[in-house]
Amino acid sequence: MVIEVGYARAWDVRSRTPWRPISVGEARERDAAGLPYVVVYRAAGREAPLEVRLVSWRDHHVGLWVYDAEGRRTYELDMRLLDDPARLLRRYTAGWSYAGPETAEFDERCPRITVELFPDGRGRRTEEPRGEGGGAHVTVPTVRDDERWTDRPAFGEWPLLSAEVHGFTEPPVFEITEAVAADDSSGPAPATCWRPPRPARPGPITELFRPGVRVTDGYHPEMTVVEPRRTGALRVPSGLLAVSGPDGGDDDGPHLTVRVPPGEYVLEEAQASYSYHCEWRGRQVTSTDTMAVRVLVSEVPAATWEMASRPDDDPRLLTENGIFGFVTDGATGCFADAGAWEPLLALFEKGLIQGDPDLGPDVYEDISDSMYLLRARDQASGGELVAFATTGDGTYPVWVGRSEAGEVVGVVVLVEGMPELLPETEATAGA
Repeated sequence: MVIEVGYARAWDVRSRTPWRPISVGEARERDAAGLPYVVVYRAAGREAPLEVRLVSWRDHHVGLWVYDAEGRRTYELDMRLLDDPARLLRRYTAGWSYAGPETAEFDERCPRITVELFPDGRGRRTEEPRGEGGGAHVTVPTVRDDERWTDRPAFGEWPLLSAEVHGFTEPPVFEITEAVAADDSSGPAPATCWRPPRPARPGPITELFRPGVRVTDGYHPEMTVVEPRRTGALRVPSGLLAVSGPDGGDDDGPHLTVRVPPGEYVLEEAQASYSYHCEWRGRQVTSTDTMAVRVLVSEVPAATWEMASRPDDDPRLLTENGIFGFVTDGATGCFADAGAWEPLLALFEKGLIQGDPDLGPDVYEDISDSMYLLRARDQASGGELVAFATTGDGTYPVWVGRSEAGEVVGVVVLVEGMPELLPETEATAGA
């Protein structure tokens, strides 16, 4: 079997065609420089590619997409280059099963299996039947070391990794399809082209606390940001702010910490109002929902937002829109003084979980009519914990706002997904 091999600057996902084909020499130069490029493998007489390899060493990434005869992606592999330059971690795989040739690519009814692997031996396998009843079955995969890692071939020596998938019984013979290298006058690649996986971006966090801004959460078509609601303050005498699920991290400490000046900081809720027709009342009503909670460290505007992480979190392992954050299985998070984490957590458990009637208001209080649920105070240190509700379980990223000088000015948790900004009207533009 003769396999044609072509190189290009990028791969257009929508048209399934290479963008700006390049010579093997230019591809070799880009590989050495760590710049993105793609390799396309084709068989004679077949319109769809067999597989496409997507390389960007500067992003520690090599991807592989396998296509069937109908041009549908059936399998993808995300490999990561970590500390050992000679091997790659098989970080993430996904496979789709199509009922027939007429089934659309990524049809929501198609069964899918995904596997996530980590260098420390952890992993997760998720089967999504997507048939009647839906649901997902999550297990821990049993993976050998040679299945978790693969050797990194030299440029031009990659095998056809999908040969078995396509039923090839004999080793393929590769034939390079040369292309004349194009100049840079054609500009950047179209938005439909592949790019290396990127972690989640912060989105318009600042705007969620700016009254008059119009947003949508995907469910309500139009919402208007109102004045942030202030719900007391949080004392952080240790200068180390904890943001965590109340069950803490793997080492029984808080999931995340952010260094701030010792002090007392205002707690806020970003809220938006919207109108809808209430069938029960038979008329239009207006409601207000909380989108995010914030510890306001300074009135100085945030110039940048960054995702908080732990010292052992490795950004090279994040997949597309991947996040670091705190984990909750009780739809609850908290801001707290990390210096008094253990006594504050004990008060939280006594008050909320055990309902201890002997806890006085000087150490524990419930908060009503707010996304913030309760406050606990360690009398020995003066440190406090304030718990807040989220809209579900899972992992929630923590966004740290910094001033132009790099100082922390705010710490934000979105209690649901990031709303999308709507175009400004004349009224909001002049606000």
